[in-house]
Amino acid sequence: MRNVLLLFLIFLSQAVLAQKRFQLKVNPSRPVSERLGGTDFYKMAAAWKWKSRDSLAVKEILSGNIPSFLKKFVRIQVSLPDSASGKRIRAFYFVAPDYLSVGTDKDWARIPLSPMAAQQIADSFHCFLPTRKMVNDIYAAAVIKLEPIPMYAFRDSSVTMWQHHLIVEGQRKLKKGLIAGIKKDLVITEQLNPLSKINHEAIYGWHLLSGKPIQPLYTGHINWWVDYSHGVRLVYEYIYVNGRKMHYTTVLEDPVLKKLLCDEVLCNYFRYPY
Repeated sequence: MRNVLLLFLIFLSQAVLAQKRFQLKVNPSRPVSERLGGTDFYKMAAAWKWKSRDSLAVKEILSGNIPSFLKKFVRIQVSLPDSASGKRIRAFYFVAPDYLSVGTDKDWARIPLSPMAAQQIADSFHCFLPTRKMVNDIYAAAVIKLEPIPMYAFRDSSVTMWQHHLIVEGQRKLKKGLIAGIKKDLVITEQLNPLSKINHEAIYGWHLLSGKPIQPLYTGHINWWVDYSHGVRLVYEYIYVNGRKMHYTTVLEDPVLKKLLCDEVLCNYFRYPY
């Protein structure tokens, strides 16, 4: 009986621990010496257009060629009042500490991506892309908030993307933890559902230190437009609501619970086609 009780307690403690953290289960398919670093990625892609850059990034990321810190997701807590019970509904979810990047721990770089490439990676890693509300909540929780640095020439070139990454790293000064304010997030939004928005993308964020976003929710870009200011932050696909594990689509479909993740009237655009 004591052994059974001990096993139950171990199982319970592991279940509780699992709810407190999430880590991407992806291992590099090549040794460090053979992996493509962030510097070489941008050297290769210097003159490439978006589609070729996307293809290389997807190949590298899905092969596990990402810095190890990016695999350790950060917990974001949210809540809302429950009008039926008078209590608060409490939830949490897990987000990547930084934007999608390619490379090793010693040589990596953030890579802006089209929504097609971003969704393919998110699906492969059992993740999804955030909403506008989630971007705001992530910014509020971030321990590293940096002033946005706009760039104006050759915005969609790989060279400008590399330069912007180096500028951000100069600002970061090796600080560790959840970072925000450095990119416009690629987001999901109901505004992409109308037929007029087929083959478009949505971006939002790039918060000033005051907390005000430079970029309001915008769906004017065609889906192949990618520039240096765009970033892809992954969110684990399961949300923990009052201790219950729920898929994000179930939460977004619920008339009450959707407000934990979304601040729009309708929240039923779940993913980008590719």
